[in-house]
Amino acid sequence: MDLYLQPRKEVIECCQWLCRHGYFGTLLSAGGNVSVRIPNEPALVITPSGKPYMDLVPEEICVLDFDLNPIAGDLAPSIETAMHVGIYRTRKDVGAVVHTHQAHASIFALINHPIPALFDEVALSIGETVDVVPYALSGTPELVENVTRTVANGCNCFIMQNHGALNLGKNLEKAWKNAELLEKTAQVYYQALTTGKPVTTLPEETVELVRQLRK
Repeated sequence: MDLYLQPRKEVIECCQWLCRHGYFGTLLSAGGNVSVRIPNEPALVITPSGKPYMDLVPEEICVLDFDLNPIAGDLAPSIETAMHVGIYRTRKDVGAVVHTHQAHASIFALINHPIPALFDEVALSIGETVDVVPYALSGTPELVENVTRTVANGCNCFIMQNHGALNLGKNLEKAWKNAELLEKTAQVYYQALTTGKPVTTLPEETVELVRQLRK
Protein backbone atom coordinates (compact mmCIF):
# COMPACT_ATOMS: atom_id res chain seq x y z
CA MET A 1 0.00 0.00 0.00
CA ASP A 2 1.35 3.40 -1.02
CA LEU A 3 0.94 5.75 1.94
CA TYR A 4 1.84 8.69 -0.30
CA LEU A 5 -0.37 7.85 -3.29
CA GLN A 6 -2.79 10.77 -2.94
CA PRO A 7 -0.21 13.59 -2.77
CA ARG A 8 1.76 11.91 -5.56
CA LYS A 9 -1.33 11.88 -7.77
CA GLU A 10 -2.10 15.50 -6.91
CA VAL A 11 1.42 16.58 -7.86
CA ILE A 12 1.06 14.89 -11.26
CA GLU A 13 -2.33 16.49 -11.88
CA CYS A 14 -0.91 19.91 -11.06
CA CYS A 15 2.24 19.43 -13.15
CA GLN A 16 0.36 18.25 -16.20
CA TRP A 17 -2.07 21.21 -16.03
CA LEU A 18 0.84 23.62 -15.66
CA CYS A 19 2.66 21.93 -18.53
CA ARG A 20 -0.36 22.07 -20.86
CA HIS A 21 -0.85 25.76 -20.07
CA GLY A 22 2.77 26.77 -20.66
CA TYR A 23 3.90 27.31 -17.08
CA PHE A 24 6.98 25.11 -17.54
CA GLY A 25 8.02 26.60 -20.86
CA THR A 26 7.18 23.74 -23.24
CA LEU A 27 4.82 20.79 -23.35
CA LEU A 28 7.75 18.36 -23.35
CA SER A 29 9.56 20.16 -20.56
CA ALA A 30 10.87 18.75 -17.30
CA GLY A 31 11.75 22.24 -16.08
CA GLY A 32 10.43 23.61 -12.82
CA ASN A 33 9.28 21.42 -9.95
CA VAL A 34 6.34 20.87 -7.61
CA SER A 35 6.25 19.55 -4.05
CA VAL A 36 3.80 18.93 -1.24
CA ARG A 37 4.63 18.79 2.46
CA ILE A 38 3.54 15.55 4.16
CA PRO A 39 1.35 16.48 7.14
CA ASN A 40 2.67 15.70 10.62
CA GLU A 41 6.07 14.48 9.49
CA PRO A 42 9.24 16.19 8.23
CA ALA A 43 8.89 14.90 4.68
CA LEU A 44 7.76 15.94 1.21
CA VAL A 45 6.77 14.50 -2.14
CA ILE A 46 8.46 16.16 -5.12
CA THR A 47 8.84 15.75 -8.86
CA PRO A 48 11.82 13.74 -10.13
CA SER A 49 14.71 15.19 -12.10
CA GLY A 50 14.58 15.16 -15.90
CA LYS A 51 11.32 13.23 -16.32
CA PRO A 52 8.77 14.87 -18.68
CA TYR A 53 5.64 15.73 -16.70
CA MET A 54 3.19 14.34 -19.22
CA ASP A 55 4.72 10.87 -18.77
CA LEU A 56 4.76 10.75 -14.95
CA VAL A 57 3.08 8.00 -12.93
CA PRO A 58 2.58 8.15 -9.14
CA GLU A 59 5.40 5.80 -8.17
CA GLU A 60 7.87 8.07 -9.97
CA ILE A 61 7.13 10.99 -7.66
CA CYS A 62 9.91 11.09 -5.06
CA VAL A 63 9.33 11.02 -1.32
CA LEU A 64 12.10 12.31 0.94
CA ASP A 65 12.58 13.48 4.50
CA PHE A 66 13.81 16.97 5.30
CA ASP A 67 17.40 15.68 5.51
CA LEU A 68 17.01 14.63 1.84
CA ASN A 69 17.02 10.93 2.66
CA PRO A 70 14.84 8.94 0.22
CA ILE A 71 11.68 7.32 1.58
CA ALA A 72 10.07 6.14 -1.65
CA GLY A 73 10.66 6.40 -5.38
CA ASP A 74 13.53 5.10 -7.48
CA LEU A 75 14.21 8.21 -9.56
CA ALA A 76 16.53 11.05 -8.59
CA PRO A 77 14.56 13.93 -7.05
CA SER A 78 14.60 17.45 -8.47
CA ILE A 79 17.91 19.24 -7.97
CA GLU A 80 15.85 21.97 -6.27
CA THR A 81 14.66 19.66 -3.47
CA ALA A 82 16.83 21.43 -0.88
CA MET A 83 15.19 24.71 -1.88
CA HIS A 84 11.74 23.26 -1.23
CA VAL A 85 12.86 21.89 2.14
CA GLY A 86 14.33 25.28 3.01
CA ILE A 87 10.98 26.91 2.29
CA TYR A 88 9.11 24.39 4.46
CA ARG A 89 11.57 24.88 7.32
CA THR A 90 11.29 28.68 7.06
CA ARG A 91 7.55 28.93 6.45
CA LYS A 92 5.47 26.66 8.68
CA ASP A 93 2.33 27.97 6.93
CA VAL A 94 3.39 26.58 3.54
CA GLY A 95 2.12 23.15 2.53
CA ALA A 96 3.03 23.18 -1.17
CA VAL A 97 5.55 24.81 -3.51
CA VAL A 98 5.10 25.30 -7.26
CA HIS A 99 8.28 26.46 -9.04
CA THR A 100 7.60 27.46 -12.64
CA HIS A 101 9.15 29.10 -15.66
CA GLN A 102 5.95 30.94 -16.55
CA ALA A 103 6.42 33.44 -19.33
CA HIS A 104 5.21 36.82 -18.05
CA ALA A 105 6.63 36.39 -14.55
CA SER A 106 9.91 35.45 -16.24
CA ILE A 107 10.01 38.85 -17.95
CA PHE A 108 10.37 40.42 -14.51
CA ALA A 109 12.96 37.78 -13.61
CA LEU A 110 15.08 39.11 -16.48
CA ILE A 111 14.67 42.81 -15.72
CA ASN A 112 15.08 42.18 -11.97
CA HIS A 113 11.90 44.07 -11.17
CA PRO A 114 9.44 43.29 -8.34
CA ILE A 115 5.71 43.49 -8.97
CA PRO A 116 3.86 45.90 -6.65
CA ALA A 117 0.37 45.49 -5.24
CA LEU A 118 -1.99 46.18 -8.15
CA PHE A 119 -5.27 44.41 -7.33
CA ASP A 120 -6.61 44.01 -3.80
CA GLU A 121 -8.10 40.54 -4.31
CA VAL A 122 -4.85 39.27 -5.83
CA ALA A 123 -2.72 40.84 -3.10
CA LEU A 124 -4.82 39.06 -0.48
CA SER A 125 -3.74 35.74 -1.99
CA ILE A 126 -0.18 36.30 -3.15
CA GLY A 127 0.97 39.12 -0.86
CA GLU A 128 1.58 42.83 -1.03
CA THR A 129 4.68 42.63 -3.25
CA VAL A 130 6.15 39.99 -5.53
CA ASP A 131 9.79 40.34 -4.52
CA VAL A 132 12.82 39.19 -6.51
CA VAL A 133 15.01 36.38 -5.17
CA PRO A 134 18.65 37.27 -6.02
CA TYR A 135 20.27 35.03 -8.61
CA ALA A 136 22.24 31.92 -7.76
CA LEU A 137 22.92 28.80 -9.80
CA SER A 138 20.15 26.17 -9.72
CA GLY A 139 20.58 23.48 -7.08
CA THR A 140 23.23 25.34 -5.07
CA PRO A 141 23.29 26.17 -1.36
CA GLU A 142 23.51 29.83 -2.37
CA LEU A 143 20.12 29.62 -4.09
CA VAL A 144 18.61 27.89 -1.05
CA GLU A 145 19.94 30.69 1.16
CA ASN A 146 18.65 33.42 -1.16
CA VAL A 147 15.22 31.80 -1.39
CA THR A 148 14.76 31.13 2.31
CA ARG A 149 15.83 34.65 3.20
CA THR A 150 13.37 36.18 0.72
CA VAL A 151 10.32 34.00 1.42
CA ALA A 152 10.54 34.91 5.11
CA ASN A 153 8.55 38.06 4.26
CA GLY A 154 5.35 35.98 4.42
CA CYS A 155 4.20 36.54 0.83
CA ASN A 156 3.25 33.65 -1.46
CA CYS A 157 4.69 34.58 -4.86
CA PHE A 158 8.25 35.45 -5.82
CA ILE A 159 10.31 36.09 -8.93
CA MET A 160 13.64 34.27 -9.17
CA GLN A 161 16.17 36.46 -10.93
CA ASN A 162 17.16 35.03 -14.35
CA HIS A 163 15.30 31.85 -13.46
CA GLY A 164 11.51 31.81 -13.04
CA ALA A 165 8.87 32.03 -10.35
CA LEU A 166 8.06 30.55 -6.94
CA ASN A 167 4.45 30.09 -5.83
CA LEU A 168 3.58 28.98 -2.30
CA GLY A 169 0.36 27.98 -0.59
CA LYS A 170 -1.03 26.30 2.48
CA ASN A 171 -1.89 23.39 0.18
CA LEU A 172 -1.29 22.45 -3.45
CA GLU A 173 -4.58 23.89 -4.63
CA LYS A 174 -3.63 27.30 -3.20
CA ALA A 175 -0.06 27.25 -4.55
CA TRP A 176 -1.37 26.21 -7.97
CA LYS A 177 -3.95 29.02 -7.95
CA ASN A 178 -1.30 31.51 -6.85
CA ALA A 179 0.81 30.58 -9.88
CA GLU A 180 -2.13 31.51 -12.09
CA LEU A 181 -2.77 34.75 -10.20
CA LEU A 182 0.89 35.71 -10.51
CA GLU A 183 0.87 35.12 -14.26
CA LYS A 184 -2.29 37.18 -14.72
CA THR A 185 -0.80 40.02 -12.68
CA ALA A 186 2.58 39.86 -14.43
CA GLN A 187 0.94 39.90 -17.85
CA VAL A 188 -1.25 42.90 -17.07
CA TYR A 189 1.59 44.79 -15.37
CA TYR A 190 3.92 44.17 -18.31
CA GLN A 191 1.31 45.37 -20.79
CA ALA A 192 0.58 48.44 -18.65
CA LEU A 193 4.29 49.31 -18.54
CA THR A 194 4.54 49.11 -22.33
CA THR A 195 2.04 51.97 -22.69
CA GLY A 196 4.59 54.33 -21.19
CA LYS A 197 1.92 55.81 -18.96
CA PRO A 198 2.14 55.85 -15.14
CA VAL A 199 0.93 52.62 -13.52
CA THR A 200 -1.26 53.13 -10.49
CA THR A 201 -0.66 50.83 -7.55
CA LEU A 202 -2.94 50.21 -4.59
CA PRO A 203 -3.10 53.04 -2.04
CA GLU A 204 -0.82 52.52 0.94
CA GLU A 205 -3.80 52.28 3.33
CA THR A 206 -5.18 49.43 1.22
CA VAL A 207 -1.81 47.71 1.18
CA GLU A 208 -1.64 47.98 4.96
CA LEU A 209 -5.17 46.58 5.26
CA VAL A 210 -4.21 43.67 3.02
CA ARG A 211 -1.10 43.10 5.15
CA GLN A 212 -3.16 42.95 8.33
CA LEU A 213 -5.84 40.72 6.82
CA ARG A 214 -3.18 38.27 5.59
CA LYS A 215 -1.79 38.00 9.11
